[in-house]
Amino acid sequence: MINRRHIRIKVMQSAYALLLSKNDKLDTQERYLNQSIERLHELYILHLQLLITLLEKAGFLNLASKDKFLQSNSPLDNSPNFANNRVLHQIKKGVLLKDYPLDKNKPNWKNQKELIDIVWRRIQKNNKFIEYMSLDQTDYQIDKRIVLSIYKKAIAPNEKLAEFYEDEVISWTDDIPFVNTWIVNNLNKLNKSTPFTPDKLYKDVEDKIFALELFRKTILNFSKYEKDIDAKTPNWDTDRITKIDKLLIVMGITEFFHFPSIPTKVSINEYIEIAKDYATPKSSFFINGVLDKLLVDYTNDKKIHKSGRGLL
Repeated sequence: MINRRHIRIKVMQSAYALLLSKNDKLDTQERYLNQSIERLHELYILHLQLLITLLEKAGFLNLASKDKFLQSNSPLDNSPNFANNRVLHQIKKGVLLKDYPLDKNKPNWKNQKELIDIVWRRIQKNNKFIEYMSLDQTDYQIDKRIVLSIYKKAIAPNEKLAEFYEDEVISWTDDIPFVNTWIVNNLNKLNKSTPFTPDKLYKDVEDKIFALELFRKTILNFSKYEKDIDAKTPNWDTDRITKIDKLLIVMGITEFFHFPSIPTKVSINEYIEIAKDYATPKSSFFINGVLDKLLVDYTNDKKIHKSGRGLL
């Protein structure tokens, strides 16, 4: 499921787009934010359906290998191991088509046979997969290890898959690594005694509210908090402070004031880490310095009121 850091990234992207467009259509950008987050879950389900599609392909190929005209001596063709993989069948039972229908207007694997073949050929080159298909007998743990191996080696780093995702939905460009980690975590947690159920998008309703409130309060208070930033950077020409740096600082200030249950240190650390991936090499140090200075002033002026564990 989506975590708070990725929510912050989604909010940052939507807020940045709105600020860059210089319009006041807050509701339009809010809809885009919600859609962008919801499509993250679509990508997650699409990854699970990819595993199921590969299972079904293996089943078809294994059946075909029994045809006397198509017989082969290669275990990659004859072995039923992957077609019978317990973990993949467990996932298939959990990802029911009635719950996650393949909309003809949305990406689905039935229309991507060439891409599936590319992924399959890459899987067949995996040494561990070759060893797995040569085994006379497998068990649940062996099945689980091979699914993890092919996911990490043949699916997650697959450039052709990445190109397909990026062409389908632009917001998926930043979501691919997150979803890959999500799937690997799901696979690691699987056990033979518990049915697989796909994760929900949000951990709880509070996270969904957090996304919308962080976006709204960042945009509505941007000009006010921008003045505080300018006051703390008198030796900096405004043009020298990148828009993304200023936005991340404003988001940090927004959390200081409007999210009493989030400790200030957590907010600062989160935006430092996001800056490392989305801003300039020196941005994380700059953001850290400005937020630290502002926090001292706000605390001395008793402007920050935190509740619950963590306090400041």
